[in-house]
Amino acid sequence: MQDHGDLAAAFEASRGRLRAIAYRMLGSLSDADDAAQETWLRLSRSNADDLANLDGWLTTVVSRICLDMLRSRSARREEPLGEHLPDPVVTRLDRADPEHESELTDAVGMALLVVLDKLSPAERLAFVLHDMFAVPFDDIAAIVGRSPSAAAQLASRGRRRVRGSAVATDTSLARQREVVAAWLAAARSGEFDALLTLLDPDVVVRIDFGALAAGGLREVRGAAQVVGLATSYRRSASFAHAALVCGSAGIVVTADGGPPSVMAFTFAAGKIAEIYILADRSRLTRLGLATTDSSTGTSG
Repeated sequence: MQDHGDLAAAFEASRGRLRAIAYRMLGSLSDADDAAQETWLRLSRSNADDLANLDGWLTTVVSRICLDMLRSRSARREEPLGEHLPDPVVTRLDRADPEHESELTDAVGMALLVVLDKLSPAERLAFVLHDMFAVPFDDIAAIVGRSPSAAAQLASRGRRRVRGSAVATDTSLARQREVVAAWLAAARSGEFDALLTLLDPDVVVRIDFGALAAGGLREVRGAAQVVGLATSYRRSASFAHAALVCGSAGIVVTADGGPPSVMAFTFAAGKIAEIYILADRSRLTRLGLATTDSSTGTSG
């Protein structure tokens, strides 16, 4: 019988990858932690001597847990509350990422997570496992209870949805940081004409106010309208800090007594194409982001 300590050590070595899989599938940091912990509980109750491929077993188990969670979400959406943004992963710009944050943020932008939320549970699982973690379709088929060819079709449908949306950026991180710094400078100074030069003409802003927004996400389209929206954030700009948000340059607002928020950007041709704003205080508090402590982010 394998020693429990050795088994725990082997699991801990895989925990970061399991959380990364679960985060991409669920879009929730707390749910990803829960899925990883449930995977450990099932491992601790299993006969470890029978596990010839521990990594494969762990991937299968965490994927099945996530699939059940996604299906449960779908079943509860009989009275939909509208769309809501996934949890952002926020990292300071002045330090190396902790290992688990590096795995979570790698190639996972907010725009991609939003698109993944629109997929069916089986499509999301197949796309995430195959396209992001190179899991063979034979293994995916066993998880979703379909043939390998059907699993491939699920991933293909997910891939088409992703390719049909603005989920990628063609702008280097250095340029992203320059644009975000210019955004902050213009917002703080009130030079809103300067903001127009940073925005794609067809820019879209999506704002999640949480439970207070009965219709889900508020949407603003067009550069002129977005500049007008930015005027209402001028006071908050004094409390804004540049940070990495889901692996790209973004902004965290930690206003003392005011509304905190996290801003994620999608860039195209060096300009801002999409802005996602999470302004749900209860979620930001739970994520440790509704605070006046500047350790959440640093000015760029």
